[in-house]
Amino acid sequence: MKKRLIEFLAYLGMGQNKFEEKVGLSRGLINKIGDSIREVNKNKILSIYPDLNWDWILTGNGSMLKSDNKISIVDSDKKLCSIPLISIDAVAGFVGIDNEGIRYEDCEQYSVPEFEKSGVEFLIRVSGSSMYPKYSNGDILACRKITDILFFQWGKVYVIDSSQGQLVKRIYEDKENPDYIILVSDNNEKYPPHPIPKSDIRSLSIVLGVIRME
Repeated sequence: MKKRLIEFLAYLGMGQNKFEEKVGLSRGLINKIGDSIREVNKNKILSIYPDLNWDWILTGNGSMLKSDNKISIVDSDKKLCSIPLISIDAVAGFVGIDNEGIRYEDCEQYSVPEFEKSGVEFLIRVSGSSMYPKYSNGDILACRKITDILFFQWGKVYVIDSSQGQLVKRIYEDKENPDYIILVSDNNEKYPPHPIPKSDIRSLSIVLGVIRME
């Protein structure tokens, strides 16, 4: 249930704290949800978001929404259906748009329906040329944070927070040492691949899309 509620919040473009405040839930309730939720809290959620399919929340069956009408479920405040642009240095502590130190209203906002449907949680701006020509300096990357690092999609681009700082790299398997991964830049003539231990990964986000100005 918690996973699906968080997916619903990602659809809304809303952090957990903001959602709990808006619906009237106790602070931190979503993080405590297991396989059930009190009827009174269910009713609070559905009173604000009547198009939410509660059977989907409970079982995962069917669609998230009862209808395809997004307007009927997204808050009329445009900020609630947009995605925050944060600095890459803020990725390390980023868990949602309302976490301490990153205020939603202080972030530049983008509204991209395709990103919202894909579960994009935040945007960062590329700095440097290590991922050129895939990504150029100034490009904006759409990212989703990986909360449980169970496996990697080899060859995909991730934002990695480690002791070396925040890096945008492709991740590959280290076949010589299963406890390590290989970080690879597309611009590998200037930025050669290098391994890091999996234990050094503090947070991991996958890149789902890009916004680019010609």
